[in-house]
Amino acid sequence: MIRPALRNVPRFRTSAGQEAIDLAANAGLVLDPWQEAVMHDALGETAAGTWAAFEVGLIVGRQNGKGSCLECRVLAGLNLFDERLILWSAHETKTAFEAFRRVEELFTNVDELRRQVKKVSHANGDEGIELRNGARLRFVARTKGSGRGFSADLVILDEAYALTNDQMSALLPTLSSRANPQVWYTSSPPLDGISGDVLFALRKRAQAGEPGLAYLDFGVQGVDLADLGETGADGQLLVDLDDRKLWRATNPSYGIVRSNGSRGITESFVERERNSMSPVDFARERLGIWPRKIEGGSGVIDVEHWRTLADAYAGIPADVVFALDVNPARTHAAIVAAGRIGDRVHVAVVDYRPGTHWCVDRLVDLCARWRPLAVALDVKGPAGSLLLDLQTAGITPPDDADKPTRGSLIVPTAGQTAQAFGLFVDGVRDSTVQHADDGPLNLAVAGAAVRPLAGGSAWDRKGGADIAPLVGATLAHWAYLVRSQADDGQTYDLLSSVY
Repeated sequence: MIRPALRNVPRFRTSAGQEAIDLAANAGLVLDPWQEAVMHDALGETAAGTWAAFEVGLIVGRQNGKGSCLECRVLAGLNLFDERLILWSAHETKTAFEAFRRVEELFTNVDELRRQVKKVSHANGDEGIELRNGARLRFVARTKGSGRGFSADLVILDEAYALTNDQMSALLPTLSSRANPQVWYTSSPPLDGISGDVLFALRKRAQAGEPGLAYLDFGVQGVDLADLGETGADGQLLVDLDDRKLWRATNPSYGIVRSNGSRGITESFVERERNSMSPVDFARERLGIWPRKIEGGSGVIDVEHWRTLADAYAGIPADVVFALDVNPARTHAAIVAAGRIGDRVHVAVVDYRPGTHWCVDRLVDLCARWRPLAVALDVKGPAGSLLLDLQTAGITPPDDADKPTRGSLIVPTAGQTAQAFGLFVDGVRDSTVQHADDGPLNLAVAGAAVRPLAGGSAWDRKGGADIAPLVGATLAHWAYLVRSQADDGQTYDLLSSVY
């Protein structure tokens, strides 16, 4: 049986796990061995008969069957543990509704359970099941006001990667007046290093061995998404995404064939995922690798305000600028576009990939298709090594600096780099800049540090975050302001055209 790579479980005297497992089996829900182990750990009891774990965290890759653990827990809560109210929430309403349907089916599978049902409500916003003994299961949308006015014995927080502190502030107090409450968090890892604060904090508490927290994480430990493509002292990849043994070790339902003939996750299915998903998505969703938590940024750009400037579906004028930047370790490079739409300059990450081998060919293709006003490059930074290749490919400075041609190179001086920083930060603060809500750029904004330069400031590449997308956005914004011409009023969806 595959076991969690990170397991923190408080001491308990007995466990109600087997009772819950047996009830679920009677209703037709037969748990896999790893799911049974989760129930034993989560439902451990103290000598006083209360839950040893007030909080239960289950972090496992998608489609492994964490939902079955929740269904088992709910059945037991309503029928065995005398829990009067259970609140089930998910990030997306459709996920909660699917869970509702599965639980409803469990109650209809067995005459004994079906006879206990007093009412099933499918009304929008009032979905739930009420038993004849008064016990209730409610499915609630996750908002700042979720759960207010309720007093619950069990709160389920599915898709906890998107759980916010505001939502926790609304839901957690519902447990405060109950004698033996419990809260469950189930999820795959957070999507990026600036969201998922609640889940990051939960993992940190588990790593510290916090009592009262049962935490089971099946994902790869000791690395994060920023380590993809990196090698250790022995020259081996820190994470080999094609390692079949790693696929099995991080997915507890991998290769399982159940008595009813159904199967868990198969190797062929994971192979298809590996071929179709990006490396980052595959590492996060299938191998359970977490993003690196972004902390300690400069604070020059307020992240909350930055989020309000997102417009993932904006059109962009035909007159655009491209900028190229590379991180100091040369593990990733970014191409960013900028152009005006309305009274704002819109910036979008056109490409962000490992290595630098692809950059010149990609820029040549973009220039041929878009005839940009300019291509910006900071030759004093890591991307400067690509200058000769760009010039060989025909992307060169204009013959006459006063009459720049389309697609020609624009190279800032140190003073202009500082100017670009100031223009970009001011544009964000004044809301004259908007962005396409690109993950790599969002992470860079949250984690970027600042250094002095030429009497002003610039982004500091020595910080913990990969700021190549941010440097690219800053350069593209500056170059657009320098080279922009009169807008002809035509707008195009740049992102739909460059991929």
